[in-house]
Amino acid sequence: MAVGITQTVAAATTSVPLCLMATFKETPSLDNFDKLVQALKDALGPSSGLTSDDVDVEYLTRLMQDYQSDEVEWSRFAFGDASRGYTRNLVDEGNGKSNLLVLVWSPGKGSPIHDHGNAHCLMKILQGNLTETRYAFPDPTSSSSSPSSEPEPMQVISEEVYRENEVAYMADELGVHRMWNQDPDNFAVSLHLYTPPNVARGGCHIFNPETSKKSHVPKCGYYSAYGKRLNE
Repeated sequence: MAVGITQTVAAATTSVPLCLMATFKETPSLDNFDKLVQALKDALGPSSGLTSDDVDVEYLTRLMQDYQSDEVEWSRFAFGDASRGYTRNLVDEGNGKSNLLVLVWSPGKGSPIHDHGNAHCLMKILQGNLTETRYAFPDPTSSSSSPSSEPEPMQVISEEVYRENEVAYMADELGVHRMWNQDPDNFAVSLHLYTPPNVARGGCHIFNPETSKKSHVPKCGYYSAYGKRLNE
């Protein structure tokens, strides 16, 4: 189901010359969310992502910070499913070396502890609050990696609540994390820019919080793409 507001605007009564009608249909006006999507794409250009020498991460962050969330503008991408922890909804694939997603978080649910497949992520909260619990990346050389050793729980580094319109950055060198929506009654929505789009192509690892054991999720697909629900 789509989350958020769907607004229908009545047609204007002012007559439009026939010669201009085709032009109006071909060049619809962009709302501020559309402008943000285009600005992010333009800023990334032909680069390989956030770590490229020709990409200004601070500028990308400012673009996300400057956008004031408007449910009417992004709700067409926000498909939620209360039976899941969250859904991944594709908005744009940039130059093929990034992807921009709207994630919809079910009430009281969230993600497992996961890495980002060596990708980098900028996140903006569009609706509600999200809690991030960040963990140290398990050391593959530690005794817990041995089948005969005692399991060791994941080590918590920090926990932070991000609120509407706040922006955060995450990458594997900062650890692994879990995101969740603590609100038991309402969906939360966030915007994520991933570069490169490794998780969509090759999956990611999830981690057991009690034992630190990891397992590979081979592919993290999309629940919808470009505002259209996908068949699974």
